[in-house]
Amino acid sequence: MEKFATVDYIIYVIYFFLVAGYGYWIYRKKSSEKASSKDYFLAEGSLTWWAIGSSLIASNISAEQFIGMSGNGFTVGVAVAAYEWIAAIALIIVAVWFIPVYLKNKIFTMPQFLNNRYNETTSLIMAVFWLFLYIFVNLTSILFLGSLAINNMAGGESFHLIVVALAIFAIVITLGGMRVIGFTDVIQVVVLIIGGIATTYVALTLVSEHFGMGKDVLAGFNKLLKDSPDHFEMIIDKPGPGSSQEHINKYLMLPGIAMYFAGIWIVNLNYWGCNQYITQRALGADLKTARTGILFAGFLKLFMPVIVMLPGIAAYVLYKNGALQNEMAPGGNFNPDNAYSAILGFLPDGLKGLSLAALTAAIVASLAGKANSIATIFTLDIYKKYMDKGASESKMVWVGKITVIASILLSILFTWDDMLGIGGAGGFTFIQKYTGFISPGVFAMFLLGMFWKRTTGTAAILGLITGFGLSVFFNEFAPSLFGNETWIYTAYPNGRGGYEIPFQICMGLAFLFTMILMVSVSLLGPKVNPKAFVLDTKMFRVEPSVMVLIVITLILVSALYVRFW
Repeated sequence: MEKFATVDYIIYVIYFFLVAGYGYWIYRKKSSEKASSKDYFLAEGSLTWWAIGSSLIASNISAEQFIGMSGNGFTVGVAVAAYEWIAAIALIIVAVWFIPVYLKNKIFTMPQFLNNRYNETTSLIMAVFWLFLYIFVNLTSILFLGSLAINNMAGGESFHLIVVALAIFAIVITLGGMRVIGFTDVIQVVVLIIGGIATTYVALTLVSEHFGMGKDVLAGFNKLLKDSPDHFEMIIDKPGPGSSQEHINKYLMLPGIAMYFAGIWIVNLNYWGCNQYITQRALGADLKTARTGILFAGFLKLFMPVIVMLPGIAAYVLYKNGALQNEMAPGGNFNPDNAYSAILGFLPDGLKGLSLAALTAAIVASLAGKANSIATIFTLDIYKKYMDKGASESKMVWVGKITVIASILLSILFTWDDMLGIGGAGGFTFIQKYTGFISPGVFAMFLLGMFWKRTTGTAAILGLITGFGLSVFFNEFAPSLFGNETWIYTAYPNGRGGYEIPFQICMGLAFLFTMILMVSVSLLGPKVNPKAFVLDTKMFRVEPSVMVLIVITLILVSALYVRFW
């Protein structure tokens, strides 16, 4: 790997001081105000629609996309873009139907929603659940994958130093609170989009040059289409008796048309609509601002595969045709999670620094957002309620800052020697699979809690436990107990001596049976639960400007699916 040139360091230092300086200016601007926990955790009333939308994208697009999704692009191609394009539709659903419920009922955290709608037990269980998930799955994987990518760019000698540097940068941003995170994310998202586009441009010109067509981006893209047409199909065919293990592995990751009736919706609606990490950006705004910001994020999501997936497909075509051989792992195989950093190694001086800045922006923004969510849940839903009910506003802000530092230190510990095995699982798949263990139960609990007045607290607790238990059961035990072929699922050989049901199908089955259980239990209770939310149909109406954004997004998603079906 080539070393960085002086101009790369200059560009990177400019990026660092631009973000840090702007964040400090925002912090100083509000430092004279009285310390407020809601302002610190939610930036109440101060984020504009474009800041909300940018912050959503900056926090969402991280190492798991740049590294993990690019790796999936190398392996399966455009089919992985379903996560991004279905997310755009999920954000429409969240903006129109979920956010009004939160804002009308003055919900500031997801455990608070569960406490208000169900009971304190459900709220406490989920608060602890989310803290573990955010620290040990999300925060750790973002830090690990991001450090791995930057380390590969730097020549592979500084992994642990990079882990610490990224963690410190994230802590500095996070300690300023959600207002600092929200507005610095505007810079972060601009940097990651510009840097991402530059990387995609270089990736496509590398392909065109490799095949003797000069530096022609369009020719490079057309070559990808011709050389690997299987990488430009949204729907992966169901494996048959003669299917290769490679094809089966792709289907296990993205199970064709079946995933559109199962996990892909649960993943997205749970992530975008029932997730403190995401929703808190909009919870401090008025309804119109929140909706517009969320829809703006959905519009931007449509373009994310261009910068996070296409470089992976380009790396696949180059590797397949004899290039990138120096990037192979010791065993003689190419590690898909190295696809993005392999392309970065070919960037010219200057662009390498810009792309490094883009990658850092994505990592730091996500780390900061996740750490702030951890601090918000711990401070408001555990510390304030169970440890110090009389805590002052300034004390809660102080506790939040301590929590930020503690959570990131924990993530460093688990990242240090990859204690969770993230590198072996494949970054993007690791996050989706293990988040998916709790997604069915959580989403069922939120969905019925919002829109069915009969849902009871007992049903919620049983649903949460059942959703998790069924997810583990279908993922780990069902094939060995009930066989590989039943009327509700098919298990496929995983290449490691066992059989697996695609994890998105597991999510769909767990969600279905959890919903049936929750509805059955709730029917034994009162016709209207006393803690049910009062819904007014007027709150779901959208203004003409908002409707225009929705229509444009739906047209673009439809066009993409028609083209790549």
